[in-house]
Amino acid sequence: MNIGVRKTFVMPDGVEVTLETGKLAKQAHGSAVIRVGGTMLLAAVVSNEDAKEGVDFMPLTVEYQEKYASTGKFPGGFFKREARPSENEILTSRLVDRALRPLFPDDYHSDTQVIIQLISSDKTHLPDSLACLAASTALAVSDIPFNGPISEVRVARVDGQLHVNPSIELLENADLDIIVAASQDSIVMVEGEMKEVSEEDMLEAIKLAHNAIRVQINAINELAAMVPSSSPKRTYNHEKHIPELKEQIFSFCLDKCAEVARSGNANKKARSEAFKAIKEEFKATLTEEQLSAAGSLVSVYFHDVEKKAMRQVILNESKRLDGRGLRDIRSIWSEVDYLPSAHGSAIFTRGETQSLTTVTLGNKMDEQMIDGAVLEGSNNFLLHYNFPSFSTGEARPNRGTSRREIGHGNLALRALKPMLPKAPENPYTIRVVSDILESNGSSSMATVCAGTLALMDAGVKLKKPVSGIAMGLITDDGSKYAVLSDILGDEDHLGDMDFKVTGTIDGITACQMDIKVMGLSYEIMLNALKQAKEGRLHILGEMTKTLSAPREDYKPHAPRIIELRIPKEFIGAVIGPGGKIIQEMQKETQTVIVIEEVGDQGVVQISSSNKESIDKAVAKIRSIVAVPEIGEVFNGKVKSIVAFGAFVEILPGKDGLLHISEIDHRRIETMDGVLKEGDMIEVKLIDIDKKTGKFKLSRKVLLPKPEKATN
Repeated sequence: MNIGVRKTFVMPDGVEVTLETGKLAKQAHGSAVIRVGGTMLLAAVVSNEDAKEGVDFMPLTVEYQEKYASTGKFPGGFFKREARPSENEILTSRLVDRALRPLFPDDYHSDTQVIIQLISSDKTHLPDSLACLAASTALAVSDIPFNGPISEVRVARVDGQLHVNPSIELLENADLDIIVAASQDSIVMVEGEMKEVSEEDMLEAIKLAHNAIRVQINAINELAAMVPSSSPKRTYNHEKHIPELKEQIFSFCLDKCAEVARSGNANKKARSEAFKAIKEEFKATLTEEQLSAAGSLVSVYFHDVEKKAMRQVILNESKRLDGRGLRDIRSIWSEVDYLPSAHGSAIFTRGETQSLTTVTLGNKMDEQMIDGAVLEGSNNFLLHYNFPSFSTGEARPNRGTSRREIGHGNLALRALKPMLPKAPENPYTIRVVSDILESNGSSSMATVCAGTLALMDAGVKLKKPVSGIAMGLITDDGSKYAVLSDILGDEDHLGDMDFKVTGTIDGITACQMDIKVMGLSYEIMLNALKQAKEGRLHILGEMTKTLSAPREDYKPHAPRIIELRIPKEFIGAVIGPGGKIIQEMQKETQTVIVIEEVGDQGVVQISSSNKESIDKAVAKIRSIVAVPEIGEVFNGKVKSIVAFGAFVEILPGKDGLLHISEIDHRRIETMDGVLKEGDMIEVKLIDIDKKTGKFKLSRKVLLPKPEKATN
């Protein structure tokens, strides 16, 4: 039996991790199995030998999939098999993709696929924090060119203590939850959510993560050293260059592009046209034969010129493409209550980036059900981010929700979620939808700002407003660098970092950082965080000029939800046989009623846009759960007639026996003609059986006694 090659190591917290290769998926160019406790992931990587003609980028795809068999479950749905990836799988794929992509050589353009599968889960060790370790190990034991290895870990803070790759149970109580990716020397990617932590605390967590990652990287290197096929890496030649042409373009275009870069034109379209004009001017100096021989290289080299010109102007003159200083924020305007029929709405515009965001309030039946292989439950806060092509002046087909849209929406959700009030103060299921109408940098942060305003406009009692900002970085080959506040799309594309930070006046609530250069120091990272705080507070100040606090009440057309708590033993009485009572109640009162058992109580939510309807439903439920007391008088309804009396409903679902002897002072021999079903009569509760709880009623005690006959 081939057991392959194994490397077992121990993390700083004492958890044992096993890396294995050479046993499974041996026809892949590299494969590895990672095991922690009962959780196992298989990663396989394949990369074509040759690049497609005309490809000048890294065509990398990362797919993460959770097998339901890994937790002994059947997939849901009609087909009962794993189908399209869930949002959680897509988000995990993005975590790995964003960590790996910058580490491939710039001139390597072969189609490369990384597939990671969760094949066993103990539901204790979260697989998303192990997926990049698996992928990086598979790349390390392959012959695919890669400037790694790297790895990822999760760091959470619980009760002031930092933990690396905490258990699912421990993570539930964390006030800081981030995933960090790094090489031996540098941080590559950070993403996570926090409950208003400081910049210093976040940096401390990143440093702890980096130390743990170094342990994993050492183990990967030791495993790869045991695999002969992992070295040397394959040779390739994916780019054909014409050095003379590159020199011509730089000589002709660099100064002209620098002039455009320092001109301070805030209009994205005009700036783009100015750069394009320089490119066309250069092309006019070439013959048809030269243009034909150059092919796409003119565009490739001109892109390099643009990048160098922009970076030189920023580093040497502290001038940005749109004329701002390094710390300046673009002009901001916002508006709330723009859409009269939405439960809440806001427009947030910063420079040439604009979000129109809506809030919809729903009841418990609107919750999202989560039925994954590992995660299951429900979600009562949804945030959806849409990025139509017209927002950037492009025409392209709509192929459904993209991975980028899911990732940006998740970041905005994590930013706002810590500030949402808990039940019963917030009984709603909330859906926030951000439609990006213009985009020139940081549309996810515009979503956070617009989301805050829309939630407050809807009357949701946010603990504090949240804003967000995207920070950029420009570095040279030495020690010179510039941190940019509120970056443009071009500054993101041509720069070295995209660091999104969200938070309140008191601390950070979420972050997402992608770094494109190696060797980013913690000093630069801390400076970026402090500069981000400065910008975040400025944006909060502009937002509060439009709306500074949640509205006192919900919109008139928004649903109202009343929450009642009843003893658990009354849940069945409210629902009724086969749901009969609750269905009749909803129909009669025109409300939606949802009951959930929580501990030893039943939590009842009644929702309607009509207060009178809610009041009717509340009254009916209170009458069902009310406990009658001896001596109370009721106007009851005769439900049935029996030989020895009648059963009278004194409260909804509560019947008592009116014995034939308690109907009248006179002696009644038979029930024929005395009462009939449906009669409304006044009765008094005179006794409750201590063993059975049955009610004993009397009508005659309420009737005047007949006078005794006199002789």
